[in-house]
Amino acid sequence: MELRKEKLGELLRIEEKRGEAKVLEAQMAEPGFWHDHQKAAGLSQHLNAVNSIIERFQKAESDEDISVLEKEAMFSGEHDAKNAILSIHAGAGGTEAQDWAEMLERMYLRYGEKKGWSSEVLDTTRGEEAGIKSAALALNGYNAYGHLKCEAGVHRLVRISPYDADKARHTSFALVEVIPDLGENAQVDIDDKDLRVDVYRSSGKGGQSVNTTDSAVRLTHIPSGTVVAVQNERSQLQNKERALKILKSKLFQLQLAERAQENAELRGEHKSAEWGNQIRSYVLQPYQQVKDHRTGYTSSDPVKVLGGHPDEFVEACLMLNQKSKIKMTIQKYKIRRKDV
Repeated sequence: MELRKEKLGELLRIEEKRGEAKVLEAQMAEPGFWHDHQKAAGLSQHLNAVNSIIERFQKAESDEDISVLEKEAMFSGEHDAKNAILSIHAGAGGTEAQDWAEMLERMYLRYGEKKGWSSEVLDTTRGEEAGIKSAALALNGYNAYGHLKCEAGVHRLVRISPYDADKARHTSFALVEVIPDLGENAQVDIDDKDLRVDVYRSSGKGGQSVNTTDSAVRLTHIPSGTVVAVQNERSQLQNKERALKILKSKLFQLQLAERAQENAELRGEHKSAEWGNQIRSYVLQPYQQVKDHRTGYTSSDPVKVLGGHPDEFVEACLMLNQKSKIKMTIQKYKIRRKDV
């Protein structure tokens, strides 16, 4: 029991959460904290959730208590508790692929709604006939990134195309990218000469002023080729500020990915990033099935999944990651005990 609770404390990062709670409490004590009601409410919700985990860990006295908290440990990653920025990009295939990208956009917006998160469509590029070429969504809620990080990758759709007069079966691809919204905490410096700023007319919602002025902003980080566009705010300045924060989050994640790749190469590992390496397949015809190729989990109800219920696939992926984390924690604990 004692050993299990000690390992759980490491998985839950309890000491880090205690430090995080102190920082949040200090922010809430600052004058004018509630002037930005939406931001303040989000931080307050975050603090309550962190304190709840700490308190429940302290009071855990049975195997049942620990089992419940072990599920919480699925969201113990450094950035899991943060809001998420999710981007969708249609693959090759024109209208068919663009329609598939819009189906995924609808799924994630509905998923966020069912989770009680607030959602924003930051930018959308419509297809010529139907669907979308790309979209960027902000999904704001506690553990939003922790839930959605497993959705990053290539998603494959097989169906009889509604755009094909011959009713032929088509395969379409869309790429989903997910990053945590680090806000002001992204430790990235961007040189002005490395940044290209383009403004254009917004096509999104937001009131009359948005639709009649060139308020949308696209930022391009020239060295990395990273592009961020935001058009949902009411002014060009607000869109630029929001886009810059997202760009810094993306570049921070890119730095982490590059370090991970370097470490993998040092260990002799190789992971192909080819377009065809999909993480999940959604088959609507000739049979109905959704299959995750990482976990092997399948569902015979793609309509339900695409209607905003990818929960079981998310949980299967998180549990797979959790098993890996537990294994690593046990190994570290054994090494520490041996050293003692």
